[in-house]
Amino acid sequence: MRKVSTTAVEALADTLFDGMTIMSGGFGLCGIPMNLIEAIRLSGIKNLTMISNNAGVDGYGLGLLLQTRQVRKMISSYVGENKLFAEQYLSGELELEFNPQGTLAERIRAGGAGIPAFYTKTGVGTLVSEGKEVRCFGGEDYVMETSLFADLAIVHAFKGDTEGNLVYRKTARNFNPMMATAAKITVAEVEYLVPCGEIDPDQVHTPGIYVQRLLRVVNSEKRIEQRTTRPKSEPELA
Repeated sequence: MRKVSTTAVEALADTLFDGMTIMSGGFGLCGIPMNLIEAIRLSGIKNLTMISNNAGVDGYGLGLLLQTRQVRKMISSYVGENKLFAEQYLSGELELEFNPQGTLAERIRAGGAGIPAFYTKTGVGTLVSEGKEVRCFGGEDYVMETSLFADLAIVHAFKGDTEGNLVYRKTARNFNPMMATAAKITVAEVEYLVPCGEIDPDQVHTPGIYVQRLLRVVNSEKRIEQRTTRPKSEPELA
């Protein structure tokens, strides 16, 4: 099966529909599938449930989909860099399902592994556990968390081959690999596309069996949320 697409729109063809659930990889603005997010924005689909570590920033990342009011619900663990997100949530326009970051990661991993639910001590006795089953194991309380599985996962990888085997770099490896396993369809954008066989099997982070479509992106923009610097000190005179 040919997996390589020439454009983001082509890569997402016949996968998008109103009300769908989408996992979007990355950590902050590192390793986010920006080209695929832009294609989703242009598609005009709405009432989306987005599963992502965070909601991007104003005007970039998933923040673009908030601007166009395409997102109905966010399932995430951090939203502090996006003023528009806060405005929509506080006005009741946007629903939020907040998760401790490790719990979010495990819910996604469990979804990819076919595990419907698990128990964790994280959140016991807090707002996180309200409305959820709590059970005692070994004299300790644990809250039950259900797994997450999406209609579509969009991920960004440093390198991929034509069969969809993927390699991530550094912080981009936090959420992208597990999301690639936890959806009906996974579409990956890669910075370097190589022929099948050129990636050492021991270096593969996501096996190609999880990836249905690929897109090569050129000159991928690398942003950070905030840049904090201090004035350069004057050299001391001898």
